[in-house]
Amino acid sequence: MHLSRKSSGTFAIAPTPFDTEGRVDTRSIDHMSDFYKEIGCTGITVLGVMGEASKLEAQEAIQVARQVIQRAATLPIIVGVSSPGFAAMHTLARSVMDSGAAGVMIAPIPSLRTDEQIFTYFAQAVEAIGTDVPWVLQDYPLTLGVQMTPTVIRKIVQDLPSCVMLKHEDWPGLEKISTLRAYQKDGSLGPLSILTGNGALFLDFEVERGADGAMTGYAFPEMLIDVVTLSRDGRRDEAHDLFDAHLPLVRYEQQQGVGLAVRKYIMAKRGIIGSDFQRKPRSSLTATARAEVDYLLGRLARRDKRAV
Repeated sequence: MHLSRKSSGTFAIAPTPFDTEGRVDTRSIDHMSDFYKEIGCTGITVLGVMGEASKLEAQEAIQVARQVIQRAATLPIIVGVSSPGFAAMHTLARSVMDSGAAGVMIAPIPSLRTDEQIFTYFAQAVEAIGTDVPWVLQDYPLTLGVQMTPTVIRKIVQDLPSCVMLKHEDWPGLEKISTLRAYQKDGSLGPLSILTGNGALFLDFEVERGADGAMTGYAFPEMLIDVVTLSRDGRRDEAHDLFDAHLPLVRYEQQQGVGLAVRKYIMAKRGIIGSDFQRKPRSSLTATARAEVDYLLGRLARRDKRAV
């Protein structure tokens, strides 16, 4: 069940559930995995930027990934293995692949600036994890500070064939998707799966530009699934109508610094996880912010009964 350059659909970016004492909440991991499977997610991505991976000890990270892999069973699981050092990346990648992961995701380190530096880094990362491990290239300049041009992405994909997917999170980034698909049309780029992130802020048009689906962590992944499906089926207005209904909440959840707090708060309210606890360093929602989220949920419920 390895990832391929034809992978598509909706991969939910999963948070890491903690109990109110800050311990990894294994019961919530099972419940969350079941939820993603039941609503029709194509796959699940764990230990991403919003998964608080940096707050986990090495063995905790392995255990979280293994539990999701085992619980989700039939779903492909992608595991974020980004790390400042290649030794830790190697250990985590090999461990989760041995446990049944479909692939891993790697983000660039913030110090990279030139195309040559970016390519060299990922070439060394592939050497570290092994050329047999399919991996996702995470392009997230807003958070990571690394600008990857379509040209360097093309070189990475062409020269490092174990790179099978791009997690596209540039902003603005619609033209980047169009450029990469144009490369494929002129024959200078082979097949490549493109899934989009950014909290789904631009999902409606990203799919129309050629994205194969979504890989993000919005608190209503059902919306992501539906928008991708409706767009694929040519039901453009229905896709945009559903997206528009969720957009105020998508926008609120995308706030820098408190986005994860909002997402976990909603997921706890929905009963997907047992607590909205985050490990330090963490952000928290004020009573006013919680009231605003509740107001947005109430408005959304008029258009989408899943928000009731």
